[in-house]
Amino acid sequence: MRTLFLSSGLLSCGLIGTCGSYAHAQVQTQIAQDRARLGNSTPLIQQIDPATVRDSERAQADAQQAATTDTGADNGLDTSGNLLGNMWGARPWLYRHGISFDIQEVDEVWGNGTGGTPSTNGDGQGSGTGPAYDGVTMPTLTIDTEKLFGLKGGLFNVSALQTRGRSISQDHLNNFNPVSGFEADRSTRLFELWYQQSFLKGKLDVKIGQQDLDTEFLISNYASLYLNANFGWPMAPSVNLYGGGPSWPLSSPAIRIRYRPSEKFTFMFAAADDNPPGNRYNSTPIQQATGSISGYNSDPTSQTYDGANGTNFNMGTGALLMTELQYALNPQPADMSNVTKNPGLPGVYKLGGFYDTAKFADYRYNRNGGSLGAAVANATSATPQSDLTPRWDRGNWMVYGIIDQMIWRPSLTSARSVGVFVRATGNGGDRNQISFAIDAGLNLKAPFRGRDNDTIGLGWGIGRASSGLRQFDRDSQTLVQGNENHLELTYQA
Repeated sequence: MRTLFLSSGLLSCGLIGTCGSYAHAQVQTQIAQDRARLGNSTPLIQQIDPATVRDSERAQADAQQAATTDTGADNGLDTSGNLLGNMWGARPWLYRHGISFDIQEVDEVWGNGTGGTPSTNGDGQGSGTGPAYDGVTMPTLTIDTEKLFGLKGGLFNVSALQTRGRSISQDHLNNFNPVSGFEADRSTRLFELWYQQSFLKGKLDVKIGQQDLDTEFLISNYASLYLNANFGWPMAPSVNLYGGGPSWPLSSPAIRIRYRPSEKFTFMFAAADDNPPGNRYNSTPIQQATGSISGYNSDPTSQTYDGANGTNFNMGTGALLMTELQYALNPQPADMSNVTKNPGLPGVYKLGGFYDTAKFADYRYNRNGGSLGAAVANATSATPQSDLTPRWDRGNWMVYGIIDQMIWRPSLTSARSVGVFVRATGNGGDRNQISFAIDAGLNLKAPFRGRDNDTIGLGWGIGRASSGLRQFDRDSQTLVQGNENHLELTYQA
């Protein structure tokens, strides 16, 4: 089904303090690192999820703080962008002791202009069009252990979520990936809880605890301009893994290792719990298709199922092992005003993949080796004895490649630039909904004079339904699913 999406979003700087300077500049976040390597040509606000919104705002604040240090200006905490200023001296005092607290607020209104399906939350008789609101409030506490009690290279982070509203994708659209990266089931819960320690003068850092992997892995920095969720955590892992894997709005116990031997190379590895909701059975889409007949049809990505407060810490299904190698082409100097030799146009190239050790339901066969789709067709007609239990297959995998490349800028010191991105993912087709997906786009930074932080972009993507899913549709005598396209033209002011 093809639908038209209309959206408007509101992103506010921290109610307590997001737009000032931060106490944890010892080790760059992945967002900050890529932003620096690409010469700050990436969107000012990267909106994969609220955590990347926060990290991109912090990267901008840290860059401004470094600039004032380089020019010999006052290096105190700038609170001019905070709603409550310096909070009667409390915020600068906390900053000196390595403590920062901020609240990230995101509110969206989406509208489906045509097509769509009636809401599955009602009687199914209503309209498939109309507006939908969703909102997120995310408080974060960050502690720099060196400033607090002298432990160099340590960083502690804890954040929570309050999500509300309705998902227009779940209610009306019948699509593979959500149209917004901020849609989530309603809940109030723990989001992340981790400690990071750096070694070897910042070349190596290790993060342990409850983590959201989509703030570091699988990121295209130019693609993070867009609202469609596929430009953040891609379509394939979103629908193929248990609950979408450890990605917004879910996180998992994990250990992440990042090693940067030089300015050009970065290696990352993570081992995480593969199933944040903790719901092994009836938690993948194929089980939903058969569950509607057998009586089990819970939401596979629901963060309110089996651990609504975010402290379920499921460890019972399998491990998600993920790795990524990054190469920075022509990394940019921090201060372009003093450059005597053109460093060239920057780019970031990434290759990666994951392997999930858990078992996954097969789309083609039931546990007796027969056609699962045919069993569904028979069960809906006249043979209730049909075996509707899928065969379980051990393991799942995906490989991916990402290119972020600047292709033009008028001068070294100009804020204006044109960047392109391409990202492709591929995986097996017997236990997954999506077997291949690609997205690409073109961004123009600073399109108008005096608007140096604005970005306009045109992005497109496609996901291919897997061979197993298509065979299931044929055997169950339903509409055979094919490709899903998404196209977005956006302006960030």
